[in-house]
Amino acid sequence: MKKRHEQKLAVLSLALFLVFNIPFILIFNFEGAIFGIPTLYFSIFSFWLLSILISYIVLKRHYE
Repeated sequence: MKKRHEQKLAVLSLALFLVFNIPFILIFNFEGAIFGIPTLYFSIFSFWLLSILISYIVLKRHYE
């Protein structure tokens, strides 16, 4: 794997570490729902899905 792809994945993991900390997660902890899903769960799973998509794009470029 190229060094820049490793760097992108390392930055992504550090960003996720910051996003999934309690102070940031508590920003989304309020009453309400998005598409019938509580906002806290929706935000956690949307960040998780976004990180999977970014990882996929980075790794796909590596193997082309």
